[in-house]
Amino acid sequence: MAVLPFDDRDGSIWYDGGLVPWRTAQTHVLTHGLHYASSVFEGQRIYRGRIYKLAEHTARLFESARILDMTIPYTEEQINEACLEVARAQGLEIGYMRPVVFRGSEMMSVAAPNSKIHVAIAAWPWPSYFSPEEKRKGIRLTVSDWRRPAPDTAPTRAKSAGLYMICTISKHAAERQGFADALMYDYRGFIAEATGANVFFAKDGALHTPIPDCFLDGITRKSVISLARARQIPVFERHIEPAEMAGFEECFLTGTAAEVTPVSQVGPYQFVPGRMCETMTEDYANDVRGIFRPDAT
Repeated sequence: MAVLPFDDRDGSIWYDGGLVPWRTAQTHVLTHGLHYASSVFEGQRIYRGRIYKLAEHTARLFESARILDMTIPYTEEQINEACLEVARAQGLEIGYMRPVVFRGSEMMSVAAPNSKIHVAIAAWPWPSYFSPEEKRKGIRLTVSDWRRPAPDTAPTRAKSAGLYMICTISKHAAERQGFADALMYDYRGFIAEATGANVFFAKDGALHTPIPDCFLDGITRKSVISLARARQIPVFERHIEPAEMAGFEECFLTGTAAEVTPVSQVGPYQFVPGRMCETMTEDYANDVRGIFRPDAT
């Protein structure tokens, strides 16, 4: 199947203050963000024309930029409005949106304090991160050889481009082995997350999820925790040893791209997607569409 390249599409992208034709939203090959990973971004979904948790995503974008010593030359309100403008311009009722902030090409060295800070926002149709068939059965994960770094060795609280390098390597390796994704441990050997999504486990009617102390506390993760607690489902945020997976009944991933995705296997450990996966999948699907919240019943 032919893949439509991302640089050759119809539509508009918001770039440094206004909409420009999609194909002209370009930057130079000597852009600092390309060479030194001085780039932060967000991934957010559009449901029924509404951007889910827009304010939360924009706030995180600004915090990520602050951590990487970049000052975004717009206010959060301006970026929120720009995101809405892009969604309208693209005519998307359902889709995916990517705001990105990066240093430009004025300086080409490790230090680039005088490089311009650019902001771009694009949106396009994108259904599920995993195929519907995979999600019905539960996706299969291998275990990555790479670990999430310690917070004193990388800016782990930022959604920054450089931190995804080991995620790309891990997912490529997983797919070559016939898996959908990879689970990553942290620098201590505790369970951390998948390559682009947080992870939950279910046992005896409760949820268990790793403490996000060296990886992103996902916005979808926080939504799912809120939805679960609204149903009086206990949620334990704690350090989880890999061997504990032998005793868990269900497993699922959460993320803007992944939404809520059941897992049937992590390495040698097997899970059967059941009532908990079904409940959280349905509650999240309703929540993002503004249909239903269990704490409102």
